[in-house]
Amino acid sequence: MSVQRIPPKSGTAFEMKAGQTLRVIDPDGQQVSDLVAYNAHDREEFISSGRSIDYASKMFLSTGDLLYSNRSNPMFRIGRDDVGRHDFTLTPCSRDTFRLLYDDHPILPGCQGNLETALAPYGISPDRVPIAFNVFMHVDVNGQTGEIKVLPPKSGPGDAVEFEALMDLVVAMTACSAGQSNNFTYKPIDYEILD
Repeated sequence: MSVQRIPPKSGTAFEMKAGQTLRVIDPDGQQVSDLVAYNAHDREEFISSGRSIDYASKMFLSTGDLLYSNRSNPMFRIGRDDVGRHDFTLTPCSRDTFRLLYDDHPILPGCQGNLETALAPYGISPDRVPIAFNVFMHVDVNGQTGEIKVLPPKSGPGDAVEFEALMDLVVAMTACSAGQSNNFTYKPIDYEILD
C-alpha cells in the first residue's frame, strides 16, 4: 500500500490483517494522531488503555510493548519507534473538549467526531470509541501532585512508529484537532500498511 494522507482535523478508518504492519508518519513534525482498533470479527472487542498499561507496568509504551484489547488479547506490537513518547491516558478531543477547555476557539467535532464518522460504516457506535493510543502526544505528569500538562509532541518531520497487527483489525486514526496536542498548529498525518 502506498502512503496515505489524513488531512488536518480529520480521520479515516480501514482494515488490517494479522501480520501486517501499520506505519504512522508525522510528515511535518509535532502532530498527534489518535488511533483506535477493533477485532475485525467481533467489534465488541477493542483497544484498552487500562489493560495495556496494567500489563506493561508502565505509562509510556514504545518498542516491544503490546497493546491489548478489553478482553486481554494482544492487538498490536509496537515496533520501530522514532519518538518513544506517546500518550494512552487522554480521551479523543470532542465538541465538549472545545466547549470546556478552549473557550476562545470554535467548537469542532474533534477526534471523537472524526473517529465516529470514520467508524460508522463498520457499524461501530459513538459509545464504542475508547481511549485512543495518542501517537506522538506528549503528556507530562507531575509525580508529586498528579497534575498533567499537554506539551508539544517530540516528533520531528518524518518521524514514524510502527504497529504490527496481531489479529485482524478495523483501525481508525485522526490528524488531531486539539491545539495543545499539536503546539497550536494543525498538520496532516501519513500512514501506510506494510505486508
